[in-house]
Amino acid sequence: MKMNNVTFDFRGKTVIVFGGSRGIGKEVCKQFRYSGADVYCASRTNPEMHGVKFLRCDMSFEGDIQNVFNRFKEVDFVINVAGTNLCEPIDSIDLWEWDRLMDINLRSFFVSCKCAMAMMKDRGGHIVNVSSIAGRSKSIVSGVHYTASKYGIIGLTKQLAHEASQHNILVNCVCPSQTMTEMLADAMTDEQLEKLSDKIPIRRIASTTEQALPILFLCSDAASYITGATLDVNGGQF
Repeated sequence: MKMNNVTFDFRGKTVIVFGGSRGIGKEVCKQFRYSGADVYCASRTNPEMHGVKFLRCDMSFEGDIQNVFNRFKEVDFVINVAGTNLCEPIDSIDLWEWDRLMDINLRSFFVSCKCAMAMMKDRGGHIVNVSSIAGRSKSIVSGVHYTASKYGIIGLTKQLAHEASQHNILVNCVCPSQTMTEMLADAMTDEQLEKLSDKIPIRRIASTTEQALPILFLCSDAASYITGATLDVNGGQF
C-alpha cells in the first residue's frame, strides 16, 4: 500500500477539523498539515501535533462550537469527524443516553454546518461530514442510537448540499468502515483482527491514511463538481 503518489496543495487555505484529536480525525489534521493548510483541531483533547493549532471544544455544547467559529473571519474547509460510539441493545438505552449520543453525533454536526454556512456564503467553501458504514446498513456491535445518528448525518449532508450549492458551498459525506486506530487495536486481539479482515473483500482493515485522503480529495479542485455525495470508504463491504 503506497501513498507517495498522492499529493494535495492547500497552501493558503484554512481548515477546522472538529474531533481531530485521535483516530481518523487526527490523521485528517496531519494530512492537511502535510498539504500546507492552516489547520485547527477543535476537540476536548489536545492532539499535540506540530503545526496543528488546538481549540478546546466540547461538541455537546452549542456555545463551544459557535465560539470556535467566532475566532475566524474566513474558513475554507470544515470537517466534522467528532462522535461517540455506544454498544448497548435497545432495552438498555434510556432517553437520556439517546439524547446524549444524538447531541454529540448529530446535533453537533447541525450546529457546525449552520455556522460554516453563515461564514462561507460570500466566498464558498467545502464541508465534509464523516458518517459510518453503519449509516449505510447496520452495525454488528453498536446500538440503535449510534446507527440512527449516522443515517442522520447522511440526510443532513444531502439536504444541506441542496441548500448550499447556490452559494458555491460543496457539502459531502464519507462513510468509513473499520479502521486501524489505537482504539480498535486496543479493543481486539490479533486473532479477532484477522477474522475481521477476512470478512472484508479487500482482506484487510483500512489505515487512517486511507480514510483521511478521500476527505482531502473532496476538498480539492478534483471534486469541484461533487456535492451531496456519500462516499463509501469500506474496502468493498455492502
